[in-house]
Amino acid sequence: MASSFMCDAGISRYLQLKAPHVEGFELVNDENETPRDLLAKAKVLVIGAGGLGCEILKNLAMSGFNDIHVIDMDTIDLSNLNRQFLFRKDDVGKPKAEVAAAFIKRRSPHVSITSHFKRIQEMPEEFYLGFTLIICGLDSIEARRWINALICGLVEEHGFKGFKPIIDGGTEGLRGNARVILPTVNACLDCGLDLYSKKATYPICTIANTPRLPEHCIEWASVLEWPRLFPDKKLDGDDPDHINWVVEKASARAATFNIPGINYSLAQGVVKNIIPAIASTNAIVAAACTNEALKVVTTCNPYLDNYMFYSGLEGVYMFSFPYARNPDCLVCGKKEGSLSLPATTTLEDLITALRESPVFQLKAPTITFGQTSLYFQNPKELEALTRPNLAKSIDDLFESGSTLTVTDPTLTTSLSVTVTFS
Repeated sequence: MASSFMCDAGISRYLQLKAPHVEGFELVNDENETPRDLLAKAKVLVIGAGGLGCEILKNLAMSGFNDIHVIDMDTIDLSNLNRQFLFRKDDVGKPKAEVAAAFIKRRSPHVSITSHFKRIQEMPEEFYLGFTLIICGLDSIEARRWINALICGLVEEHGFKGFKPIIDGGTEGLRGNARVILPTVNACLDCGLDLYSKKATYPICTIANTPRLPEHCIEWASVLEWPRLFPDKKLDGDDPDHINWVVEKASARAATFNIPGINYSLAQGVVKNIIPAIASTNAIVAAACTNEALKVVTTCNPYLDNYMFYSGLEGVYMFSFPYARNPDCLVCGKKEGSLSLPATTTLEDLITALRESPVFQLKAPTITFGQTSLYFQNPKELEALTRPNLAKSIDDLFESGSTLTVTDPTLTTSLSVTVTFS
């Protein structure tokens, strides 16, 4: 506890630094608030309490932030313990957000920290409107896109009241990045979708007929066998029974082709598309995120404009640059896009194009044309009712140049997609 107060004292002294050769000067804003005042009243939301989130929470508590909330839907797994240092073996199976908050509270009892064991989509708009700043330590592009779209929407709906700067951090092995997003002012996350790695995919013919890697066998079990045997049940990468089933089936197939290396950790990694994490990379990126949070909240120094990239793959390399806002962005731009496809393209192939397009990168699009429901992902009744349309060619469903309305779990609002026949 003593060290945390010493950290607070150091931060306070830093925020009181005066400009040289200017007597009696102290930085204040239009409401006569000093940087220390702004830090004291800041309310920060941390999304994600994993490898990056644990580091961010610790740094915030040590940097003078007094009101912190953390939200995470996951529970602690044994494999988390090598880098998510707020957790212990006895915590396995418990909610990450709750355990992380309790640890920070024990370490820094002067900090008010509130946990939320929920999905970010479960929280109402009013919840997000109450924060000064949002820091994302997520390993899911879908979740990052959702919160990015939500906050951009809040600005459009509520004006300055909805303006919540987002500091987004991410790591992948020995590489990492941090960015400062000022919604509707600079580039949002969707403006730079092409910066993010896509999930590794394997040809179906290889998976089905000539597997050469343990990943091929795991994909065979999870992508081909599971839907065949359990058509009405979704494979859950966090369910040990499901992953053990995948390990068993994949191991049997691997034995047939003399492929070693199948284990629980690899199977879960393939099913969930888990990116290898290194604790020290998390620490570097979390430090950058926290420093930017301090600067954005207190205005004590210029903040990042607006993207920082770190690589430790060959030596140490780091640079920052202003990522340009995309005027055609689906979230902060014109909220519409276009596709050019052959008239004989099926609706199912159109949906695949929306998933694989670097512009859209949608997860599970639902499509309507005017008052006509072309395909619904949910609920099951509507999915079954619209499923026959998947096999139809698009020229049987609408004319060239038609504008479709598309919704997706990665977005909080619908977007317009104009389809022309090539």
